[in-house]
Amino acid sequence: MQGSRLREKVALITGGGGGIGAATARVFCDEGAAVILVDANSQALANVVDELLSRDPAAQVQTHVADVANAAQAAAAAELAVSSFGRLDVLVNNAAMRNYSALADATPEEWQSMVSVNLVGTSNYCKAALPFLRQAGAGSIVNVSSCYAVTGRKGMGLYDATKAGMLAMTRTLAFEEAAHGVRANAICPGSTLTDFHVNRAQAAGKSVEVLRTQRQDTSLIGRWASPEEVAWPILWLASDEASFITGTTLMVDGGLSIM
Repeated sequence: MQGSRLREKVALITGGGGGIGAATARVFCDEGAAVILVDANSQALANVVDELLSRDPAAQVQTHVADVANAAQAAAAAELAVSSFGRLDVLVNNAAMRNYSALADATPEEWQSMVSVNLVGTSNYCKAALPFLRQAGAGSIVNVSSCYAVTGRKGMGLYDATKAGMLAMTRTLAFEEAAHGVRANAICPGSTLTDFHVNRAQAAGKSVEVLRTQRQDTSLIGRWASPEEVAWPILWLASDEASFITGTTLMVDGGLSIM
């Protein structure tokens, strides 16, 4: 049975071709939203659309193949939302890239690649969506950061630094857009068992069963999150149930950040 928490709402989700983005599309559609999914991988988008329509043949979904670092493509995605569904109420900035270089070894080119996706990409979609979110009267931006934006580890400094930058961007957006009726919040997921991790493990010759046992010490709960366990908090922040919440960073990390 379809819910109604996002009934008559239109959402644009970047990184919608898998993982947290695809899970967010599922829960948004289940709650009545029309969705625009953005991803650089056209086949991944097609797979998600097939899944959504198999769950609900009446699901309202459009796709846009784009590199989030491209501002013109971001503008086209926002225009597609409005031309397809008449409005835009929610933006979920989920697209991201990873890098495993130590900070002492990272090149300027690596930094530029990370910033272009994780920070400039987020900025591109905010800029493209904000005129329409303001028109909606109660728009919501949810930025998907990382628990490691607020805690430490080694080996992913470029990723973590850009994810911390997303939190600063979110707070500034909250200040700047409150007068326009747009809320901006961020979530910080912990270890989430997405297709990315499964495929990476399998490429290394590791089974999914073994993979599932390997994050018992990265949360108080002692396991991976499912993508849906991250998507549900995104849904809540996107919905009118969170109408008095802006500028917030919500930790969805099983308690990792307090360990």
